[in-house]
Amino acid sequence: MCYSMAAKGADMKNSKQDSVLNSVLGAIGNTPLVELSRITRGLDGRILAKLEYLNPGFSKKDRIALQMIEEAEESGELKPGQTVVELTSGNTGTGLSIVCAVKGYRFVAVMSKGNSMERARMMRALGAEVILVDQLPESKPGQVSGGDLALVEEAAQHIVKERNAFRADQFRLPSSSRAHYLRTAPEILSQANGKIDVFCDFVGTGSSFGGCAAAFKEFDPKIQCYLVEPADAALLAGKAVTNPNHRIQGGGYSMPELTLIDKNHIDGYLQVSDGDAMEMTRRLAREEGIFAGFSSGANVAAAMQLLQDEHRGNTIAVLLPDSGLKYLSTDLWLR
Repeated sequence: MCYSMAAKGADMKNSKQDSVLNSVLGAIGNTPLVELSRITRGLDGRILAKLEYLNPGFSKKDRIALQMIEEAEESGELKPGQTVVELTSGNTGTGLSIVCAVKGYRFVAVMSKGNSMERARMMRALGAEVILVDQLPESKPGQVSGGDLALVEEAAQHIVKERNAFRADQFRLPSSSRAHYLRTAPEILSQANGKIDVFCDFVGTGSSFGGCAAAFKEFDPKIQCYLVEPADAALLAGKAVTNPNHRIQGGGYSMPELTLIDKNHIDGYLQVSDGDAMEMTRRLAREEGIFAGFSSGANVAAAMQLLQDEHRGNTIAVLLPDSGLKYLSTDLWLR
């Protein structure tokens, strides 16, 4: 029997519930999990990559932005009409720009001048006020150190006090890691049918490692969770920081305490050099068609270390935190 397109549409309408989202916030999460079968060709084992750059703001930070704002609304900490402020390397700020635009809050992003300018432009396009903070004299653009971040934190605290604003503190609010505990990790387990052996994650705030590791350990305590840091700034692994101005933006700030991580969930520490992170990011683009950022390359490079050593034959899950579009002005792509 032949149906017209209109008739087919009517049948679909009658047989399915309306799946139209009422805002872009409904598009946050449920990102695909993809096996990196080309990069791992010839190795015994699998790497499963969660494509977090397919969130509306092109990063995993959309998840925590939504969770922090909604929990603050529910608790009454965030009141109608109040300004939201947060320090950011750009990704959390983009997520908060989107959430605040939809919900009607004014958002102020405080960011180091060392972060790539694509991020500041995107936040401004989404309606945010972006305040850029000078780096330390010895710092270089594209290389944000813990000292640079301390200057941004000082500026953010001043603005919160001055404007009586709500601080969406991604380093300290439990809702930041809860976003990954409640959603990211369960999505991975569901997509992989529970068959993962290892998780490794480059650490910035610690929210994705903390939330995912807690959920994975709860599901199966035998799942091994590794924390990833820059090779020259692996303070959490107990190593000396020889280059605080590393290239892997969005993390590796050499902060001694990350309150969102339960240390009992850390099974080991991995280090990745700037060069290895950048080369793996480029390989993801060339070999897998995945256009991601620096920390994505760091996560996959760390997973490759494990597949070639003590976790040969295992299945390793990683996050690809953000998009390569956010680094077009850097030498990651300017070659």
